[in-house]
Amino acid sequence: MNMTPQSVLALCRERDIKAVDMRFMDFPGIWQHFTIPINKLDEEVFEEGLGFDGSSIRGWQAINESDMLLLPQADTAFVDPFTEIPTLCLICNVQDPITREDYTRDPRNVARKAVNYLKSTGVADTCFIGPEAEFFIFDDVRFDQTPNSGYFYLDSEEGQWNRGKDYTSVGKTNLGYKLRHKEGYFPVPPADALMDIRNEMMITMIECGLDVEAQHHEVATAGQSEIDLRFAELVKMGDNMCLYKYIIKNVAKRYNKTVTFMPKPLYGDNGSGMHTHISLWKGGQPLFAGNNYAGLSEMGLFAIGGLLKHAPAILAFTNPTTNSYKRLVPGYEAPVNLAYSQRNRSASCRIPMYSPSPKAKRVEFRCPDPSANPYLAFATVMMAALDGIQNKIHPGEPLDKDIYDLAPEELAEVPKTPGSLGEALDALAKDHEFLLRGDVFTEDVIHTWISYKRKNEVDAMALRPHPYEFCLYYDM
Repeated sequence: MNMTPQSVLALCRERDIKAVDMRFMDFPGIWQHFTIPINKLDEEVFEEGLGFDGSSIRGWQAINESDMLLLPQADTAFVDPFTEIPTLCLICNVQDPITREDYTRDPRNVARKAVNYLKSTGVADTCFIGPEAEFFIFDDVRFDQTPNSGYFYLDSEEGQWNRGKDYTSVGKTNLGYKLRHKEGYFPVPPADALMDIRNEMMITMIECGLDVEAQHHEVATAGQSEIDLRFAELVKMGDNMCLYKYIIKNVAKRYNKTVTFMPKPLYGDNGSGMHTHISLWKGGQPLFAGNNYAGLSEMGLFAIGGLLKHAPAILAFTNPTTNSYKRLVPGYEAPVNLAYSQRNRSASCRIPMYSPSPKAKRVEFRCPDPSANPYLAFATVMMAALDGIQNKIHPGEPLDKDIYDLAPEELAEVPKTPGSLGEALDALAKDHEFLLRGDVFTEDVIHTWISYKRKNEVDAMALRPHPYEFCLYYDM
C-alpha cells in the first residue's frame, strides 16, 4: 500500500507515535537524521519541508550556502523497531530552500533522476535491482591511529584463532566448533553460532516492510553473514538498503555484538561483496530474456557490454573505499576479470541460470561491495547498462573456461578491475560522460566525489604508516 500524508498521520494516531525521525543520506553513504515531536508533523510539512543546516554534512555545501530543506516522503514511512519512545521514520528528499529545486548532491535525488532518465529514453520504464550484501558480525572491535601508533583488533566467538582460547577467567568454557577459514558456507549450529541473531534481523526487516528471501552464514570464519532482499525498483532498493544496514547494526547491538560492512576486515579469508542483479522491464515485460547466450536478449548482451566498458569508472562508486581493493585481488575467486559468463564467478558479470523463467533473467554485476552508497552505486550501474544498450556495445565472447586453467598469455588478455581506489577515481575522471546524460549526475557531483575521496581517503591512507610495514622494514 502506498502511504499518503493523510495515511501517515492516521498511522501515527493508531500507533500512538510520539516522535518523527527524518532520515536522509549524506554524500559518502551514511544515513543521517533529526527528530521532531509528533505535534510538529502535519500535511503541510510534506509540502513545505523542514529547514536544516547542511554545512556539516560530508560532501555538501559550504557554510555560505548551508540552508536546506528536507521533504519527507510519505511512502517511505516505517515505525522504528529500536526506540523506547514510539517513533515513526520518514526518508526525505533534499531541496534548495530558495529555488525549491532538488539538491544535486543528494544521493537519493541522483537515483530518482536515473530512473526518470531511463523512462525518458523509451528503452524501459523500470529498473529492478537485487543486491546481495555480505557483512561480518564481531564480538569485539578496537582500532586507533595516532602519529606514533596504529592498530586494529577484531574478535569473534566463531573465529578460527580462538580454538585454543581459555575462557575460564570470564566464567565460560571453550566448546570448540570454530569455523575454519573459508568453511563458513553453510554449517548448521553450533558451528554457526549466529543463527538466532540473523533470524531476528530477518524478522525485524519483515516487520519493517522489507521483502526478505533468505539469511545464511557466508564463507569466511568469524561471523560473515548474508541476508538477501527480493529485488525492487531502483530508488526503492536504495531506501531498502539504508533500512537493511540500520536493522542489522542495531539488532547486533542488542546482542552486544558489532557489525561491519567493510569489504575486507580480515586478512586470509573472504571479503564481503554486494553482488548486484539488474534487469530492465517495459510494460510489465522483462527485456533481458531472449535466445542468445545464457538465455539473454540482444539488449541484455548490450547491457553487459556497457557494464564491462565502463567498469573501471563504475567501481569509483560501487567499490568506493581503499579497503574495497583488498577484496578485488587477482588469483582468488574475487570478480576481477572484466568479462561475462553463465558459470564463472571470477567474471565481473554473471548470468544466473537458476530459473528458466524469462522474468528471472537478469545480469549479476559481481564487483560491488556493501561500503557503497546504494543510491549512487545502483544509479551508476544502471546508467552504464543503459549506455551499452543505446550504443549497441557488444561484450565480446564469454569467459566460460576455468580461470585457473588459462595460460598466462590468455589470462593477460582479459581486462582487470582497477587495483586501487585511486585507479578507479582516475578512470571516473576520464570516463563519466555516460553518467551526465539526463542531468542524472552533474560535473559538480563527479568532481566533488573524486576530490572528496582523494583528499579524505586515498591521500589520507598514503600518508600513514601501516602496521605491516614495520614487520617488513623495521630492521632494514
